[in-house]
Amino acid sequence: MAVKYQVTIRFEWDDEFMARVPAHRTYINFLINKGIIDHYAVSMESQRVWITINGTSKDEVEKRLKQSPLYQYWQYEIDELYVLDGPSYRLPSVQLN
Repeated sequence: MAVKYQVTIRFEWDDEFMARVPAHRTYINFLINKGIIDHYAVSMESQRVWITINGTSKDEVEKRLKQSPLYQYWQYEIDELYVLDGPSYRLPSVQLN
């Protein structure tokens, strides 16, 4: 059964890092389109990334992270989520005509 995980990544970037960003975005877009990644956020100010990702285990999530062209630049933590709530996880409200 798939579980949601929150991945928090810290990175330092340089010119080589930036050259790999397009290939990384292609990989992230693929995972989003397959429904594997729910949310992907990047802060250049704090040099952090937050990913909400679906997987059967932390090992599976880590295997997916290792496939990114930016993996060698990352220090990360993977946390299994117990609760994730927000408007996108709820049924739409009923609109009476």
